[in-house]
Amino acid sequence: MIADLLASAVRLFAGARSRRSEALSINQEANRPRVYFANHTSNLDFVLLWAALPKPLRDQTRPAAAHDYWTASPPRRWLAAKVFRAVLIERKHVTRTNNPLDQMGAVLAEGESLIIFPEGGRFPGPAPGPFKSGLYHLTHRYPATELVPVYIENLNRVLPKGEVLPIPLICSVSFGAPLPQVTDETKDAFLQRARAALDALRTDSPRS
Repeated sequence: MIADLLASAVRLFAGARSRRSEALSINQEANRPRVYFANHTSNLDFVLLWAALPKPLRDQTRPAAAHDYWTASPPRRWLAAKVFRAVLIERKHVTRTNNPLDQMGAVLAEGESLIIFPEGGRFPGPAPGPFKSGLYHLTHRYPATELVPVYIENLNRVLPKGEVLPIPLICSVSFGAPLPQVTDETKDAFLQRARAALDALRTDSPRS
């Protein structure tokens, strides 16, 4: 109940417009885990993407989020654990016991989906930055997972870097078709193809 109310509030506050590809709509009942990979410009990125998902998909989707940010205060810790069911990723002191790939892989192995940001951090330009290798390794560990590109427009202006309070502004969330699998694809070729699929949504996204 709380999650549904929060999702509605986020969509209303951000004026979020959601665009889903026909291919994504057709496969909504396929019951396969997905990795929704998106551009990263704000700490609210995963919140808006999560809120934009239809409830059946939202209920089985967990965002990967920065451990240091989402444990910085009791309200954030509560939201991360009880509402978003976030997979909290250590960014500064990664060890064998808190390897992000193992954490995210455990979610996919249980049949749930993930929201991730393959740039690895905020990227200032409108075009997606270079992708880290995590998306590639997840794909190879869990080849049955669908990879869905998602482009978020204008969210960096809702919560600019360094600001605490968000500013109401119309945003859009564009979902692309799942990436087709290509056998014997190199890591660099895969990452370039995934980034190009995300960038194609940017060039085709509505402007506010």
